[in-house]
Amino acid sequence: MKTLIIYTSQTGFTKKYAQWIAERMHADLLELTEARKKAAEFFGEYQAIAYGGWAMAGTLVKLKWFLDKAAAWKDKRLAVFCVGGSPHDNPDVEKMLGKLLTDDQRQYIAAFYCQGGFNYEKMNLPSRLAINMFVGMLKKKKDATEAEKTMAQMIASSYDISDIQYTDPIVEYLQGGK
Repeated sequence: MKTLIIYTSQTGFTKKYAQWIAERMHADLLELTEARKKAAEFFGEYQAIAYGGWAMAGTLVKLKWFLDKAAAWKDKRLAVFCVGGSPHDNPDVEKMLGKLLTDDQRQYIAAFYCQGGFNYEKMNLPSRLAINMFVGMLKKKKDATEAEKTMAQMIASSYDISDIQYTDPIVEYLQGGK
């Protein structure tokens, strides 16, 4: 099955996952800026297309571009994967995944999450400032829950919790599985 993986990555975690998926599937790999330059006919040769981006404020960055295109690709195997700094088992991950797609879009697009991490050295300044403000707010919160305290401690510095195992369900789905 001819497959295309499209991604956008700020600090490298999404790029790593996109590369892992592309390698495992012998798929073509395009960064979003390059994919945007392609004419509609270019995508016609693919039977499966996946879009990956990073999680920010409970959503998948630049997802709108993919969703706008996906409406015309309903005959293809479509997936989105979101890479974020939360562990895979964080309950907020399921909530976020549930909000990414409409009920209609869920009929022809599957959504997945891959835990990545934080790399402050590669993060752009606005993102770094937003995270630092969020961490500061959590640390000062008087009635912070244990989950909030753990999150503040975790995202206060760079870390990498990415693992190729989180590509398994994406690869399986794109190859025709459930």
